[in-house]
Amino acid sequence: MVDLDPRRHVPRTDTVLADPRLAEASGRAGRAAVKAAVVATLQRVRDGELKPAEVVDAALASLPAGLRPVLNATGVVLHTNLGRAALSPAAREAVLAATGHTDVELDLATGRRAKRGRTALAALQRAVPSASDVHVVNNGAAALVLAATALAAGREIIVSRGEMVEIGDGFRLPDLLESTGARLREVGTTNRTSLADYSRAIGPDTGFILKVHPSNFVVRGFTSAVGIPALAALGPPVVADIGSGLLAPDPLLPDEPDADTTLGEGATLVIASGDKLLGGPQAGLILGTSILVERLRRHPLARALRVDKLTLAALQATLTGPSTPTWDALRIAPSALHARTTSARDRLASAGVEAEVISSEAVVGGGGAPEVTLPSWSLSLPSPYAALLRSAPTPVLGRVERGRLLLDLRCVPPSSDDELVDMVIMAAVQAG
Repeated sequence: MVDLDPRRHVPRTDTVLADPRLAEASGRAGRAAVKAAVVATLQRVRDGELKPAEVVDAALASLPAGLRPVLNATGVVLHTNLGRAALSPAAREAVLAATGHTDVELDLATGRRAKRGRTALAALQRAVPSASDVHVVNNGAAALVLAATALAAGREIIVSRGEMVEIGDGFRLPDLLESTGARLREVGTTNRTSLADYSRAIGPDTGFILKVHPSNFVVRGFTSAVGIPALAALGPPVVADIGSGLLAPDPLLPDEPDADTTLGEGATLVIASGDKLLGGPQAGLILGTSILVERLRRHPLARALRVDKLTLAALQATLTGPSTPTWDALRIAPSALHARTTSARDRLASAGVEAEVISSEAVVGGGGAPEVTLPSWSLSLPSPYAALLRSAPTPVLGRVERGRLLLDLRCVPPSSDDELVDMVIMAAVQAG
């Protein structure tokens, strides 16, 4: 008699994992995640939900597709490689609500077309009272490109040599600006630029003066720079790229420029990023005088750089909702971190995993406040755990210092502390 019950023919886990498709998936999602998916799928075979021939396809289907959520235990609040700012619960809910049809460009009262993203723009303008008008594009570099194209294509942009920065991934400010058809008029030197340098460079071809905040480095020693009030008195428009997305003064970051103060000092336009200190989605924020903001909004390039409804929804919720994960991570009390870290260590100890609690330092990251350090606490583990945790079902990212892996819970939601501990225990088992 032929046995037709598939549950009696469940393949071995290692046999399934040898399938080339799962081997390829291990390189993308991590072997631990693939193995967990296979084990769960084989249980479905035992339960009679699947046939043995369906195991590989079902396991692949259960793996996370595309971007994978990770736990940021690096101690870098705005980690560029991890997507910088984590959205607040309010912003996440707003994005989910916006996935369907919305009134993004419709006035429900009249049934006619309305200004795109008007409620998000109104929230941004309320957050920066010194701005007469605002506009949003898809990132900070796009905002600067739009300003350069609309105001200085075929003309000159005056900029200090000390502010000709590289903005990341090999992209450099001079290359970005020159791609718009503008000509750069460099003034001063790397370490010193005076008001007279700017004044002498102004001419009939001047499109605007550009002031760039060097947010990812510091020049010390024999230095001088010119502030916004003095530049504004020279006559041409002043475009200030403050970078970090701080909209108002913050006592925690006294040296970081903010949009409201910069406009109040006389800048014509301010450009900032939404996914840094603001703690919102990736976006380029343009704030300033009504005439110039409208000029940028109506430029043909603005259509190519516009943001979608999901970004607008997340931005509005960030501006009007409760505190963001970025704000919370920057301000969490060291005593609270110590308590959470000690609790995690004790749970690990009860599972036979040795870990220490040590004092450490966290940083802002994301090209913001390069000299600000935040007193913190970390779990200290053997460095081989770093690779094992990166390939865990929920990847955990820490940092290796002096031969030890440090896990800083500052950017880990308290609700995920148990999950982090579980991943460490799993890594310890793998490490033997």
